[in-house]
Amino acid sequence: MGPGLLSLLTMRILIIGAAGMLGRKLGERLLRDGSLGGEAISWLRLADVVPAPSLPASKAQKQIAVADMTQPGVAGRLLAGRPDVIIDLAAVVSGEAESDFEKGYRVNLDATRQLLEAIRLAGPGYAPRLVFSSSIAIFGPPVPDVIADDHLSAPATSYGTQKAIAELLLADYTRRGFIDGVGLRLPTICVRPGAPNLAASGFFSNIIREPLHGRPAVLPVSTEVRHWFASPRAAVGFLVHAATMDTAALGLRRSLTMPGLSATVGEEIEALRRVAGDDAVALIRDQPDPTIARMVDGWPRAFDARRATALGFVAERDFDEIVRVYVEDEMAT
Repeated sequence: MGPGLLSLLTMRILIIGAAGMLGRKLGERLLRDGSLGGEAISWLRLADVVPAPSLPASKAQKQIAVADMTQPGVAGRLLAGRPDVIIDLAAVVSGEAESDFEKGYRVNLDATRQLLEAIRLAGPGYAPRLVFSSSIAIFGPPVPDVIADDHLSAPATSYGTQKAIAELLLADYTRRGFIDGVGLRLPTICVRPGAPNLAASGFFSNIIREPLHGRPAVLPVSTEVRHWFASPRAAVGFLVHAATMDTAALGLRRSLTMPGLSATVGEEIEALRRVAGDDAVALIRDQPDPTIARMVDGWPRAFDARRATALGFVAERDFDEIVRVYVEDEMAT
């Protein structure tokens, strides 16, 4: 059941993980648009363990909720008013999930299960569209050079395992009619604004963002490392499309690998050179990190995401465009 059938006049939206980078950008996009799927947004509830940042003025009612989804009863309280669309972005990132085993499972899996159960128990006739942020980390070695849509999920990290389990739950709760779920296996989002986070993939953004601002950056892996990328702007587009698409075409396979761009670190650096010049590239310092190199070595390098592309999801076509998106969205005066 699509969200338009749930609310004929207005749209009620809950974003979990709203204080994060994607949550903030998604909130800004929704408030700027004022509608979703052709329906005016009546209220937008922004939930996270810390207060979500201030957002632009809008006709939609903004509700800021400080909520720890790992605590009993919290998910149920966030469902007050029965949001039509729930977008779940809350997660402990890959590096932190690997170093803190218990926290990774508590946030990435247990909190997701509590949300699903709260929806199931909310009462008859309630089956919201739930957009879940998964990850390409559900795939692990050995992997082919290009991973197709039917490739086996065999994660090599705790983070990937947590996301893979959540995908199975999303499909089962959808099959049982409790939700209308869509799982998005996001590429590595690059170039991320703000300070570096604890994701093992953070260096992919750091080596572009920091030099663009005249700051040095550390490169812990070889320039030959190849990976799968999309910009924050593209990721927000994925989320909006997933919230409004006709899900009948998904059948029981509720999770999709998002389109993206396959590029090497060396190609990243050359894109930076074309946009910002040699002085920016000179700020990148090689500092090999064997731990990060081992993790990255098992990560996917490229995907054939034709299923998502056929369903209308769109990403960048070259890394120069990804760099330009960062300049336009984060550095424009």
